[in-house]
Order: sequence, then structure tokens, then C-alpha cells
Amino acid sequence: MKTSSLHPKTIHELSLANKQLVKRNKEAVLYEGILQVKEERKKKDLALQPLFLNLGMVMSLLLAIIAINWKSYDDGDIVDLGKVEADLNEIIEIPVSTQEPPPPPKHEVFKIEEVKDTEIIEEIKINLDVEVTENEAVEEVEIYIGEQEEEKVDEVFVIVEQEPMPVGGLEAFYSYLADELNYPPKALRFGISGAVFVQFIIEKDGRITDAHVVKGIGMGCDEEALRVIKAAPPWIPGKQRGVSVRVKKIIPVRFVLADQ
Repeated sequence: MKTSSLHPKTIHELSLANKQLVKRNKEAVLYEGILQVKEERKKKDLALQPLFLNLGMVMSLLLAIIAINWKSYDDGDIVDLGKVEADLNEIIEIPVSTQEPPPPPKHEVFKIEEVKDTEIIEEIKINLDVEVTENEAVEEVEIYIGEQEEEKVDEVFVIVEQEPMPVGGLEAFYSYLADELNYPPKALRFGISGAVFVQFIIEKDGRITDAHVVKGIGMGCDEEALRVIKAAPPWIPGKQRGVSVRVKKIIPVRFVLADQ
């Protein structure tokens, strides 16, 4: 009969391994129990959540009702109205105010004086039966009307009876703009296009003065539009009551890219 013999060291290692395995099994069981307790607590919390929500809403509603119906009273001494005695027999005498009537208006008394018989009043006789012939001269009557205010010719008009016009018409003027305008390189590089509105004054002799940009698009387009307008030939001036006057104009100068 054969017997197996193990080394004592091996037996000790097996014993330690067995103890560790038992310890891990206990920890696993304990961890599993903790997880189970957490799961049960979570289920209870989920089950009680609607209850807590309803309780919170009920408490909020009760607090709102109490706040609305809350009445506050001032702390003070209570007054017994039954002890207040009023002397109803006491009469306050109010003096009667007297107002004097206004004095009567004074009437002017006209005196009639008798004219003596010795006084003679001269009668003015006007002869209306006057015949006027063609050969008889009639005196001229001059009527003075007064000096009329001279119209301020230096005033700048916006609307006039006869509008100023470029020589050759607006088509010729816009053809001049198209020929003279140079598209700024910076505007070309950034793809800038649009209209630059330039305001200027047409003088009484047709010259363009006081030119400036009222709305621009930048990138050198404003300066180029202003340059071309200032260099434009004189216009036919506007007129008001037949007199040449200064007129303010605003025109758009358009910059359009070739691909547009």
C-alpha cells in the first residue's frame, strides 16, 4: 500500500490559499449583500418619491393660503367706544359774512348846447355832374406798395422750379463717371461693391462745390467717387423764379464687380 507524503511547506501554502479563498468568498457575499441593500433602498426611494412630491406641493399650497389669509393687527390700547360722550347740544356759531354790493356804473351825462341863430354853418357842395372828355387829362394816382424783400440768392435750395442738369443730360454724366472711375485695388481684393452717395452744391454758374460723402462703403471707394465728382464738368444751374440759384444734390456712384 502506497502512501503519498506532502512536504510541510506545501501543506502550509495550501492552508494559506484556502484561508484567502474563504476570506474572498466572505467579502463577495458581504459585497453582494450591500448591493442588495442598496437596490432595495433605491426601490423604496423610487416608491416614496411621488409621495414626497405630493407632500411638498400640499405644504406649498397650505403656506400660500396661510400667507394670503394672514391678518396682522396693531398692538395698542383697546378703546371702549361706549364711554365716548359727545355733546350734541353744542352749536358752533358761524358769523355771517356780509359783502357790499359793487358801486353802480357812472353814466356820462351829455349836454346839449343850443346853437345861436347868428352862427352860420358853411355847407360843402359836391358837384357830381362832371363830364369827362377824351381831351381832358386825368391826374395819375400813385399807389405805394412798399419795398419788396429781395430774394436771398445765396440760399441753398433743395427743390427748385428748374432743376440743375449736367450738360448732355444724366446719361452723359453717368457715362463720364463710368469712364473716369477706377476700381480701388483693395476693394477688388476684398470683393467690395455697392453705392457711394455723394452730396454737393451746384453753384449759380454751374460749378460743383462742397462735395462730400454722406454714405460710403469704404476700401477706397469713397475717395474715388469724391475725386470723380469734384473733377466733373460744370452743370446747367438750377433756377428759381427765373434766377439762377444754388441747389443741393445727392447722387449715387455705384461700384459693381465684373462677376456681378
